[in-house]
Amino acid sequence: MSSCLPARPTPDSRLPDAVRRLRAAGCVFAEDEALLLVRSVADSADPDANDPDANELDALVARRVAGEPLEHILGWAEFHGLRVLVDPGVFVPRRRTGFLVDLALHHLRQAEPGQAIMVDLCCGSGAVGAAILAQLPAAQVHAADLQPEAVRCARRNLAGPGGRVHAGDLYSALPTELRGRVDVLIANAPYVPSDAIGLMPPEARDHEPRLALDGGTDGLDVLRRVIADAPAWLAPGAILVVEAGAGQTSALVEAAARVGLTARVARSEALDAIAIVASR
Repeated sequence: MSSCLPARPTPDSRLPDAVRRLRAAGCVFAEDEALLLVRSVADSADPDANDPDANELDALVARRVAGEPLEHILGWAEFHGLRVLVDPGVFVPRRRTGFLVDLALHHLRQAEPGQAIMVDLCCGSGAVGAAILAQLPAAQVHAADLQPEAVRCARRNLAGPGGRVHAGDLYSALPTELRGRVDVLIANAPYVPSDAIGLMPPEARDHEPRLALDGGTDGLDVLRRVIADAPAWLAPGAILVVEAGAGQTSALVEAAARVGLTARVARSEALDAIAIVASR
C-alpha cells in the first residue's frame, strides 16, 4: 500500500532553492556554489542512514548567505589544480597567487633535483608550498606564518616528507641553516592599505584574519621587511617573488634596489596577477 505522505526533501531536490537563496544574497556564482554545498552534504552523509539530513544543506546555505567564505564552509579551496584544506579563520588562497607558483616552478626546475629549497613566508594555509611539492616532490619546502590557526592548517597541507612548517614572524621562524641557501623565496604577504580594509568584500574583512590582509598605511609595511632581509637568505642565483597591487610596483622595485637586488615586474593577464621578481 503506497503512502500519501510527501517524500522527505533530499539535498539534491533542494538545489533550486539553494540557488535562489544564494543568488538573492548576491553570490555571483550561485549555481556553482549551491552544487558544491549539495555535494558537501552528500559526502558527509551517513551511508547507513535512510535519509540524508536535509537540514544540513539549509545550515550551509545560511552560513554562505551570512557572508562566510565558501572555502571555510567546505573546508577546502581549489588552488593550482589541488584541493587545499582551509580551516575557518585562515586566509583563503586566491587564484591569482597561482602566478607565484608558476614563477617559482620555472626557476626551481633549473636547480639540482632533490636539492631545491623553497621558502614561503606568510604561508597561510600552505597552499603555495603544497602546489610546489605537487610538481616537484623532491624539493624542500619551508613555510612560515605568525598566526597559530594558519600554522596548524599549513601543517595538514604540508604533511608529506618534503614540507616543514614553522611558527613565527617572517625570517625569525626559519631554521638558521637556511641562510644563504634558499633557491626561491616567496611571500604572499598582506599588501592591502589599512584604510582600504573596510572596502573589501565582507567575506574577507569579516572572516579572514586582519593580520593576513592589513599591510599598513600604504600596504607595504610587511613587504618592505621581507625585501630588506631577503639577501641574507637567498642562494647565489636565487629569486625572491612577492605578490603586489598595481600601484605598489615602483616602491617595491626601489626597495629591492636599496638592498642590492635587481627586480622586475611580472604580470599575468589570465590570472589578473602582479608579482615582483628580484634576484641577487
